[in-house]
Amino acid sequence: MRLGITGGIGSGKTSVCRVFSVLGIPVFSADPEAQKVMNHDSGIIEEINRLADKNIYPNGKLDREALASLIFNNSEMLKRVNSIVHPVVFEKFLTWVEQQSAPYVIMEAAILFESGASKLVDRIATVIAPVEERIARVTWRNKLTREQVIERINNQMDDNERIKLSDYVINNSENEMIISSILKIHKDLLIHLNS
Repeated sequence: MRLGITGGIGSGKTSVCRVFSVLGIPVFSADPEAQKVMNHDSGIIEEINRLADKNIYPNGKLDREALASLIFNNSEMLKRVNSIVHPVVFEKFLTWVEQQSAPYVIMEAAILFESGASKLVDRIATVIAPVEERIARVTWRNKLTREQVIERINNQMDDNERIKLSDYVINNSENEMIISSILKIHKDLLIHLNS
């Protein structure tokens, strides 16, 4: 059984996944995995350089700002980069799943729906949080300006769309306890698996 966990930037997906980890549930984080393949998979490096029409790997490491300026506000270019990276990440996920022995596993992905990764999981939980809290978290964590964070939020699928496509919603607001929501989902999945 595979649970997908998604949510907008700053919603707290990582915190939610940490709680699942404590419960003994293995978590595959798609975003760091994508970073890894973009930096180390020679085939991907070659294809991205070809798309960019220049070397955006000075010193052998991906220049993230060069990539961002390439794909930002260019949905066609973003689609092409994603079509290079996502299949490799999905393949790594499927191989990883085979190696797990827990009752279920988690794929954490910011763009679970947009990337097509939602087709690889059986159920989906969306993590939500008030926009102001998300902005505060991301400006503090990523050292971005308020405007940059708002721009990123506006470039992502909105919470209502995600919620419609999800089986569970975890409200990760400062005045909500996420642990009880997570325990409820955990219990629900175990009951489902044992039936």
